[in-house]
Amino acid sequence: MSSPQAPPTDPHHTDPHHTGPPSWHWQTATGADEVHTLLTSCDAHQAAISGTPAPRRRQETTRRLVESGSVHLLRHTTGPAGMFTLTRRPPSGTDEEVFPPAERPLYLSRLAVAPAWLTAPALVGLRCVRRAVEVAAGMGGDVLRAQVNPDLRDTCALLGLLDFTPCGPTFDDGSGRRHAHLHRLLDPVAAGAGKD
Repeated sequence: MSSPQAPPTDPHHTDPHHTGPPSWHWQTATGADEVHTLLTSCDAHQAAISGTPAPRRRQETTRRLVESGSVHLLRHTTGPAGMFTLTRRPPSGTDEEVFPPAERPLYLSRLAVAPAWLTAPALVGLRCVRRAVEVAAGMGGDVLRAQVNPDLRDTCALLGLLDFTPCGPTFDDGSGRRHAHLHRLLDPVAAGAGKD
């Protein structure tokens, strides 16, 4: 596999003579293989950095989520940069009892950034979470719930910065994989107020 192309120095630069497609755009993912590659490459990178086991990912689950239109992909002209999954049903392994009651919860999962973009000034992770909040509010959700590995400190800090708060204890499956639950209240009125 060829190494990923390095991100541009200034990802927000616009050429006044440029007539092609924009450098960045959001799309509903259609390619399960592309999504799974992005997801597992991010998992492997984060596992190496944190010293914790990577999550187990099933290709069949990725395909099902892509086919249901639940996977949102941030694409740069150089390729896929980030993604997240948004569903009305909780992902497998979610402990519903730890969350405060909600009438219309939505679930954020499989947040991933291509390793080449993790240290770039484009703030791809921030874009993904902000987009997830916006889309969830637009879907009429009253709360956005998420599961996170507490050992991924940068991810936890990002979610905290965007008003996600912890719910309940940290769980350990006995093999070194830990997870915690977070939630964020949504304001459907504000949906679309700050599109990226």
